[in-house]
Amino acid sequence: MSIYNKYKAVIGLECHIQLSTKTKMYSNDVSEYGALPNSNISVITLGHPGTLPKVNKRAIEYAVKLGLALNCKIREENQFARKNYFYADLPKGYQITQDKTPICNGGFVDIKLKDGSSKKINLTRIHMEEDAGKSMHDIDPFESLIDLNRAGTPLLEIVTEPDFTGGEDAYIYLNEIRKLVRYLDICDGNMEEGSLRCDANISVMLLDAKEYGKKVEVKNMNSFRNVQRAIDFEIKRQIDLLEEGGEIAGETRSFDASNGSTFSLRSKENANDYRYFPEPDLQPVFVTLDYINDVKKLMPELPNDLFNRYTKEFGLSEYDANNLTEIKSIALYFNELVSYTKNYKAAANWMMGSIKSYLNENAITIEQFKVLPKTIANIIALIDDGKISNAAATQKLFPQLVTEPNSEPLAIAEKLDIIQNSNSNELQEIINQVLAKYPDKVADYKNGKVNLLGLFVGDVMKLTKGKADPKLANQLVKESLDK
Repeated sequence: MSIYNKYKAVIGLECHIQLSTKTKMYSNDVSEYGALPNSNISVITLGHPGTLPKVNKRAIEYAVKLGLALNCKIREENQFARKNYFYADLPKGYQITQDKTPICNGGFVDIKLKDGSSKKINLTRIHMEEDAGKSMHDIDPFESLIDLNRAGTPLLEIVTEPDFTGGEDAYIYLNEIRKLVRYLDICDGNMEEGSLRCDANISVMLLDAKEYGKKVEVKNMNSFRNVQRAIDFEIKRQIDLLEEGGEIAGETRSFDASNGSTFSLRSKENANDYRYFPEPDLQPVFVTLDYINDVKKLMPELPNDLFNRYTKEFGLSEYDANNLTEIKSIALYFNELVSYTKNYKAAANWMMGSIKSYLNENAITIEQFKVLPKTIANIIALIDDGKISNAAATQKLFPQLVTEPNSEPLAIAEKLDIIQNSNSNELQEIINQVLAKYPDKVADYKNGKVNLLGLFVGDVMKLTKGKADPKLANQLVKESLDK
């Protein structure tokens, strides 16, 4: 038995969601990524004496949206607190956050594991707070530089219960969170820009132990894959240390992506207490049931709802449904497409086939794709009506259509001369010519070599320059041979 099988990991995650509001959490300073350093600031962001904060109403709306999407209980009376410790990049020296009255309590996220099973990740709370500025240590060799543009940006922190057992389920959970906040249009989910950040609290314990092991926090992970790598490394590190007779130190560690290891930043035992106390400059915010119901009306259809509709109502496979719901804009395009056609499988095939290939080859998003969903539905109708073949549609019609997105598919098909010949009398004459050309092969077919059917149909398609209806041609050739 491996030493690692003697232990189980206990992991909780803290995710910071940077909200895509136009202004900051407690001021009307512009909140945007990429502006010139220290340009989106004012006396409120800078913490000048005599200035007063004011809560961003849009941030409350976004918090309620997220709480509803994650099955949370929304708090009615919301109070704010000051979290005090040394902030080099928050000029007022404290963070305005929520301590004992988070806007959302409880809730859960259902994730699908790679083996096909589902797992419920329970949430502890979601609370509102503000972001800190950004310290840069690698630009000047002698000084640390501070950009306060990010200071005061609205954040929602999602705290989970310790329901994770390894890096893989944490990775899947984070992808679900990112997908969800993008569907809700409350955050762009770009981890590389810092708009979605994650800290992991990790401990290990023997399988039969009654108490959790000492917790280690890992910070500064800049991708979901690095979160997974950091967790898996830390589990192994802690088990190896315990097996060697050592003790786990309660500390904060960082992750080095270059070698996949974690390293110590500071000891938890020596960390200063946060010294929370009520924020005296902000009145409580009351979130009423009427307000929650108003926000509910603004909620979009969420990925799980779409997944269930695609699989249960449309009869699509889970694979198709997962692909179609991965990106909100793709799902919206597909939703419009199936409002014009009931051939859901063909619609899904076009989305994941020709359309996706075109987007990838041209490095564009579906929003930049100029062919309307109704036009794609018209192509599907032409195929279903037997007017063009699927091969002609994908290989000839679609490439021409993307250069003429405002043209009618039927008009382009006629111009390209790819309308199928469905006249059975004309096809029969051509079939007779083909069969007369191969008397020996016809005899072989009648003697049991039925795989020769493809030869005859192929010749019919050549003589008609691919314009014969393949199904009709196949049927008529078989009928002629079986006489």
